[in-house]
Amino acid sequence: MFENLQDKLDSAFKTLKGQGKITEINVAATIKEIRRALVDADVNYKIAKEFTDKVKEEAMGQNVLTAVSPSQLMVKIVNDELIKLMGGSVSEINLKGNPTIILIAGLQGSGKTTFTHKLAHFLKTKKGKNPLMVACDIYRPAAIDQLIVLGKAIDIPVYSEIENKNAVQIAKNALEHAKVHGYNTIIIDTAGRLAIDEEMMKEIEQVKKAVNPNETLFVVDSMTGQDAVNTAKTFNDRLDFDGVVLTKLDGDTRGGAALTIKYTVNKPIKFVSMGEKVDTLDVFHPDRMSQRILGMGDIVSFVEKAQEHFDEKKAAELQKKISKNQFDFNDFLNQLNQIKKMGNVKDLLGMIPGVGKAIKDIDIDDKSFSKIEAIILSMTPKERGNPDLMNGIRRKRIADGSGNSIQDVNNFLKQFEDMKKMMKTMQGMQGKGRGMKLPF
Repeated sequence: MFENLQDKLDSAFKTLKGQGKITEINVAATIKEIRRALVDADVNYKIAKEFTDKVKEEAMGQNVLTAVSPSQLMVKIVNDELIKLMGGSVSEINLKGNPTIILIAGLQGSGKTTFTHKLAHFLKTKKGKNPLMVACDIYRPAAIDQLIVLGKAIDIPVYSEIENKNAVQIAKNALEHAKVHGYNTIIIDTAGRLAIDEEMMKEIEQVKKAVNPNETLFVVDSMTGQDAVNTAKTFNDRLDFDGVVLTKLDGDTRGGAALTIKYTVNKPIKFVSMGEKVDTLDVFHPDRMSQRILGMGDIVSFVEKAQEHFDEKKAAELQKKISKNQFDFNDFLNQLNQIKKMGNVKDLLGMIPGVGKAIKDIDIDDKSFSKIEAIILSMTPKERGNPDLMNGIRRKRIADGSGNSIQDVNNFLKQFEDMKKMMKTMQGMQGKGRGMKLPF
């Protein structure tokens, strides 16, 4: 995510390295490179120019402290301005109303149906809501079936009327159904439409008027860049939506939509979606996004994800095993599965400050764990619980059973032992009050 923009901004800041202070002369080259990086990221030139003018104005008024280099100061200024550009602070979804009515709108193929099911899961698991999804896409073949299948996967019901081709009436009927059956939140998935299709635009205006939603969200495919921003403006003129959802941020996106959509339509980005899995929906934090763009990591989001997926009771039990040097392959496999639940591995590592740049050219995905899983699963239950049993004969059998070489097995076993020593050391430091708690 934003790797190209990150690289170009990093290169721009390097022009100030070795400088003793910020001057109008030495900052000019940096500002020019920042502007070029933004335009290459599909940011409108006018917005890029206005942004860099603000950065320059702020930089020229700063005194560089002895402990801070000009390049470090410039990173801070750009970070602050990026946060402002993307909205400044978190904008929460409006959940007032009984039931809360959320209307989903957007272009064809922007990811509305997938977002609807992710949002329903988010509201059920994190906000304690009892949601009902409503299938109002009466045009796309199999759209209703898709939502029903997604609903079954997360145990959330879908209201649909297969024979009814009136989206306004379906939405009104769904609202009555929700009231009768006690659903406190309804999420209405509508058909994708083009801003130039007057009949379709009138339809969604009528749906909005009929149900009077508490929240209207416009879903944008972030991979369409500046085109997405322009489309959002056209839709906002007609719908006056409350917030934006950026989808497909895990794709080959240049970042222009994320950076400038708030500036253009004056409506906040409320959610970002990365990946197909149901739990890859995040509340949008301008400050965290800015830090990631600048390669500063996002440790807060990393910790939040870890807290969501790690069981405190199990963590306490695990720490006891580590203190007694009883950490085994079963424990390792459990931890591996917990990490996989947190999301894309490379994206997770990119949240750790300093790691993102180090691994940007390394291909890391969930399949990277397959070899390790195969090795552990090829062990007998007794071997998994007793790492000390690993002699040459057992290693050969495990290598053959897992489809790996003996060298692969030996490498994993060495890494496992190194990790056990590291965890033991960390816990020793923790016990003496000299370190942090173990992150699991």
